[in-house]
Amino acid sequence: MIRSMTGFARREHADAGGTLAWELRTVNHRYLEVSLRLPDEFRSLETEFRATISAAVRRGKLDATLQYRASQGASASLEIDGPFLDELIEKAQLVARRAAARDGALTPPTALDLMRWPGVLKEPERDRAPLLGVATAALKDALRDLTTSRVSEGGRIATMLGSRCEQLEAIVAAIRARQPEVRARIRARLEERLGQLTLPAEPNRERFEQELALALARMDVDEELDRLTSHVAETAKALAGDEPAGRRLDFLMQEFNREANTLSSKSQDSDTTRAAVDMKVLIEQMREQVQNVE
Repeated sequence: MIRSMTGFARREHADAGGTLAWELRTVNHRYLEVSLRLPDEFRSLETEFRATISAAVRRGKLDATLQYRASQGASASLEIDGPFLDELIEKAQLVARRAAARDGALTPPTALDLMRWPGVLKEPERDRAPLLGVATAALKDALRDLTTSRVSEGGRIATMLGSRCEQLEAIVAAIRARQPEVRARIRARLEERLGQLTLPAEPNRERFEQELALALARMDVDEELDRLTSHVAETAKALAGDEPAGRRLDFLMQEFNREANTLSSKSQDSDTTRAAVDMKVLIEQMREQVQNVE
């Protein structure tokens, strides 16, 4: 199953305690790179979130953002830290007395000033286990949506790659069919050149056949055509498999390109050379798409 490395998913959950939402975005990357943005309430679950993501996504750059908004009723209740406030008042009075002893005057803090001091007001302790559980469940739902998106895009990529492989097979078959004609043309060309030479004696036909065989061996492209056919079969196998195939397909694209270049360099036939160029265009189109496969 081919999956694209590009995808997006959003999952939102709302209850009496508030609303949380996951946004997941992925783009292509050589390895798996996860970037998490979490509210402070969920920092304790970062390791668990990363493990959950790694189990669902094998490759790509993934940005995951969790947004949380407590409901108005849940956040309206505040408590005063009595012992801390008493200590704060005592320290404020101590500072005021010292300032007075040095002929200084300080404006005493108002009740609002004291309430603004960090730590005086605090939210009541709540059981956050249900909230953390909801966040984990919502992440799994978002990952399922993301996988669906990536599989859908991967299916379109697989269709394109399969179509290009069929075109490559057709080109390989056409080049293979031309090989007897190409060999006959090379032989006729060498015969013609030999006939144009002014020789004192009849040429050695056995030596001529040896040289012809060497020339044909240097120009023979059967091995390259066989490898191209094999690479097409391996590509089809990778597209039909269940495991992530991006790295394997990337390697196959390199091998496709290598054989096409060798085929072009050996070619002594203009039609074969043009076919090799068409082949390189198809391979480049495939390579660009493979870069986005997980």
